[in-house]
Parts: sequence; C-alpha cells; structure tokens
Amino acid sequence: MNKFSLTKNHLVALILAGGKSSRMGKDKALIPWEKVPMLKRVYQVANKCTEKVYIMTPWPEKYQPILPTECEWLTELKTEGPLVALAQGLAQINSDWILLLGCDLPLLNSDIIQTWVTKLNQLSPEILALVPQKSQGWEPLCGFYRQQIKIELEKTIVRGKHSFQELLAQIPVQPLSIDSEIAKMLFNCNTPSDLYRSTINY
Repeated sequence: MNKFSLTKNHLVALILAGGKSSRMGKDKALIPWEKVPMLKRVYQVANKCTEKVYIMTPWPEKYQPILPTECEWLTELKTEGPLVALAQGLAQINSDWILLLGCDLPLLNSDIIQTWVTKLNQLSPEILALVPQKSQGWEPLCGFYRQQIKIELEKTIVRGKHSFQELLAQIPVQPLSIDSEIAKMLFNCNTPSDLYRSTINY
C-alpha cells in the first residue's frame, strides 16, 4: 500500500518517548533490538504507514542523533503519563487521525498497521478511536485517535483520571480484534525479561 493512499483522512503518527523506564533500569527507547534502537524501529514502521511522524518527549536532544532530520519533535511539558501526552500532542498536531505508539514495541509490523489504516475511511463520523482490544482491556498505545477525541480527553483529565481504559470506556470506539500475530506485535518491553522474550518471539 502506498503510504499516501489515504485520501479522505489525514494520518500522522505520534510516538511517546517520555517514560522513566524504571523497570527496565535504563532508557528503553535507546536499547538496541536487532542492533537498532527500539525508538528507531518504531519510527521506521510509523514512517511507512503515515504521512508524518512526531516524537513526544521531554528529552529531544537524547533521541535526535538516532532519527532522521525530517522527524518532527514535540516537547512533553508534563510527564504525567500517556493520556496527558496525547492531549499535549493533539493540541499541537493538525490532522484528522493520529496513530499513537509507544516507543517499546520492537515487533511492530507495518503490514498489520497498514491493514488497519485502510479501515479508517470506513468508520462512521461518531467513532473517535480505532484500538486493539483483548479480553483484559484496550491496547491504547498502538491505536488510532480522531482529532475530535480531545474534547472527551480533556474532560477525563480535568476529572483527575489519567487512564486510557477509563477514557475508552466513555467514548465510541471501534475495536480491532487480536489474533496471534497481532498479539505478538503488541508485545511491549518494560523489563529486561520482556526484552529477552521479545527476541525469542521474533
């Protein structure tokens, strides 16, 4: 699929790289996976699937050396979790849809993402998000969010709620089913043992 074949909707990616990586013990965005830093791997997939890629982080100077110059940088003002980071991103990005991604998804698959992209034009206007869903809940850091979600997002944050699960329970969401290949793709690395398991799953 041509990355610019999305005619009705304008799609950009927002990669979040503002976590403290406390369980990993070091900055997981910079950890090499198959000799490529995890953040760069996620960027490479996002760049294949969207028209522009933004990185949201409090520390752009740490990551700029590993990414191409055409990458767009947004400075995360408050490190209060991914929900607040998405709100900050939506306030600065002018697009119909945002593909939100964590920086710790080394098994991200561009073919699967591009298949999901084709579903965006088929959604009714009231659907505010297209997100993978498993029995335990949503996988929000590999999902698509319509620009209009920011109204409900801001209401959720004002109420003191910083949980994606709570936000997605309150708005119209189109779930994406998860098979074994998608489950593998969504595996994220929070600990050294996760990192080891991801190399086995590859």
